[in-house]
Amino acid sequence: MQERVIGRVKRVNGPVLTVKGITDAGMMELVHVSASRIVGEVVKLSGSEATVQVYEDATGIKPGDEVIGSGMSLSCELAPGLIGSIYDGIQRPLEALQAVSGCFLGKGIEVPSVDHEKKWHFFPLVKEGDEARPGMKLGYVQESENIKHYIMVPDEISLTGPVTFIAPEGDYTVTETIARVGERELSMTQHHAIRIPRRVSKRLSLEKPLITGLRVIDSLFPLAKGGTVAIPGGFGTGKTMTQHSIAQWCDADIIVYIGCGERGNEMTDVLREFPHLYDPRTGRSLMERTILIANTSNMPVSAREASIYTGITMAEYYRDMGYDVAIMADSTSRWAEALRELSGRMEEMPAEEGFPAYLATRIAAFYERAGHMESLSGDEGSVSVIGAVSPPGGDFSEPVTQHTRRFVRCFWGLDRSLASARHYPAISWLDSYSEYIDEVKPWWDSNSEGKWSSNRARVLELLQKETRLQQIVKLVGPDALPDSQNFILDVCSLVKTAFLQQNAFDEIDRYCSVEKQMAMLAILLEYYDRGAEAIGKGVPLAKLRRMSILSEIARMRFTVSNDSVSEIDRLSAKLVRAVARLEEMYEE
Repeated sequence: MQERVIGRVKRVNGPVLTVKGITDAGMMELVHVSASRIVGEVVKLSGSEATVQVYEDATGIKPGDEVIGSGMSLSCELAPGLIGSIYDGIQRPLEALQAVSGCFLGKGIEVPSVDHEKKWHFFPLVKEGDEARPGMKLGYVQESENIKHYIMVPDEISLTGPVTFIAPEGDYTVTETIARVGERELSMTQHHAIRIPRRVSKRLSLEKPLITGLRVIDSLFPLAKGGTVAIPGGFGTGKTMTQHSIAQWCDADIIVYIGCGERGNEMTDVLREFPHLYDPRTGRSLMERTILIANTSNMPVSAREASIYTGITMAEYYRDMGYDVAIMADSTSRWAEALRELSGRMEEMPAEEGFPAYLATRIAAFYERAGHMESLSGDEGSVSVIGAVSPPGGDFSEPVTQHTRRFVRCFWGLDRSLASARHYPAISWLDSYSEYIDEVKPWWDSNSEGKWSSNRARVLELLQKETRLQQIVKLVGPDALPDSQNFILDVCSLVKTAFLQQNAFDEIDRYCSVEKQMAMLAILLEYYDRGAEAIGKGVPLAKLRRMSILSEIARMRFTVSNDSVSEIDRLSAKLVRAVARLEEMYEE
């Protein structure tokens, strides 16, 4: 559809415009406002008037300015070149914008989301005469060292028929024709409306965990590939640091990091650090499998609202190629605040704490786009959503956190007291939970000789006992407890320092393999079992506390690498001998 004038500005209220004289406009249609061609979107139609929200600074827009309709929805440009790029909330490439307008971005600048001049080496996978269908892979280009970018038939229902032309292997730009289905010419580029989920063949069950290398997550509160999780926590509790660590070390193929309304200096750190982060999967830069969306708190509020849809649309695109994608949304609270501001400017009826009545619906629609799917081409891929929530004052009862808990199946609650004690990650083992236990149990048990679920349950039970005993200690002191109960406090203290806590800056401890996690859990429970038995035989707790092996167990997270897990078996044997010597001493 050609661009045409659909009306004129009647009223300006920040990023929300009232447009009069509407003659031919569609709901959610992409528009350009005034001679500056500021990007906007139709969000409400009423008779001959429409409400438009603009995604750039509205300064300078005045009544009477033309509003030009594009005939299409706000969409993502999907093509080779997305990996390694840095975008704003509506997929404008920030590096290309800087080259055009300098450090201070001008208004209405239109730059392609991917480089239209760069040539990619195309390898065809079909031949002329093959029957095409939506989602079918026509060929691929090598987008980065380890990512093959498959060129697919757009997922339009009507796009079927024979392949009448396929380009031979060679170098092409993303806008050149590389195939023809019937009379329809196809390039490497396709566009997809950001608010509409991409079509899939079917939703599959969740079976494999997303391994993050963080012990408290993988061993106690696992997230399945294709699952959803919320990380709520007050200011300074480590939400962003936890997401950075997961982005670097998790076993997803592609990372989409969305900085939604974050502080400028925090986003600057992300943009500076990510290109230099080492990717343990490839040995190269992490940016070779990462897409960054930078939408800081001083950017237009409407673009903040659109940013998470932009990110998840790109994630779905790579999922349809057969990749496992992890999205870091930091934070959905800022996105909800953008919804609240826009809703207030449109004079909608407010609900709880001023948020719009449709807040729960929007949160649900976002998290429902995660999942383990079979694409239209028959490939399996997944989108895992890891959403940070920033409740004011760390209050988990506020609406965004409460609604998010309704729609996610995993919850990693951050605790301020743990963060203040420099316990990283500050994930509370009392407030957190995972509903993916039954789904990932077969995978974990097959990789832990069937011991994962029982060991996990025992450790959580010990930690809950410790919480109850600590309440008694606060009232009457530790001396009032028998040795058997004080021993539980000792064991849980060792579990916290030797297992739950990790050092993100230590070469060994920053990532923990599945094998090492299981060995560490096993030796800690071995200590509990042997020690409790020894106390029952009359061995004083003070003697157990003085065993030199305990300091070695406490340091094993730093001293035992992922490649030498057998060292923990050696420590276990040494522990058994030390306890046995004490038992013999007191039996005599």
